[in-house]
Amino acid sequence: PVTAGSIAVPYGHVIGNEKWRGSEIAQRLQGKIRLIFEDGLGLVDFHLPNRTCILYISEADLVAGDEFKRRLVRFRNASSLGGIVIVERTQISDQYFLAVQKLVVLELGMVLLPVANQGEASQLITQLVSFYVREQSKDHNSNPFLRKQCSQLAEPSVFRTVQQIPGVGKTKALLLLQQFGSIHRLCNASLTELELVVGQTVAQQIYNF
Repeated sequence: PVTAGSIAVPYGHVIGNEKWRGSEIAQRLQGKIRLIFEDGLGLVDFHLPNRTCILYISEADLVAGDEFKRRLVRFRNASSLGGIVIVERTQISDQYFLAVQKLVVLELGMVLLPVANQGEASQLITQLVSFYVREQSKDHNSNPFLRKQCSQLAEPSVFRTVQQIPGVGKTKALLLLQQFGSIHRLCNASLTELELVVGQTVAQQIYNF
């Protein structure tokens, strides 16, 4: 079950599934953010502030078979929480990556972020938590333009994901998110709509991807 949603996570904290106690990712998070272990997170590995959860797919999970796919689908079906899927993309697991990317991003509408190892994953989690803290401390109400921009780019992970598309750098990722607002709408955009934002060549690359 997904029980994480019933837990309110304070800003600057992360609640980790008990199974990660003693792991490399937990050790690297200690001292950077406040990590609290909880036994009842169900399918979720880490629960962040802002109603966001992380589901971690390791190299071993990818090689072992389809159990991780069932877990992702159960999470998506049972939860209104935002899901970020962190996938270990290594030389061994690379052959499975495109299929996982298609499932997570296109079919389930979740954010996927590849990492090389648990150390890189801990840096990513730290960055996400820091971002939520900064966003919370800003006063958006005084600036309507800033409020509009932040509502579209609320997730740094979404911004990073768009940059994974061939031919798309930071500037084009920003333009695409300002135009379409979400990964889901970007995936469903027509070639003509994409051309208006980034030109014919890059639009074709995005459309094919």
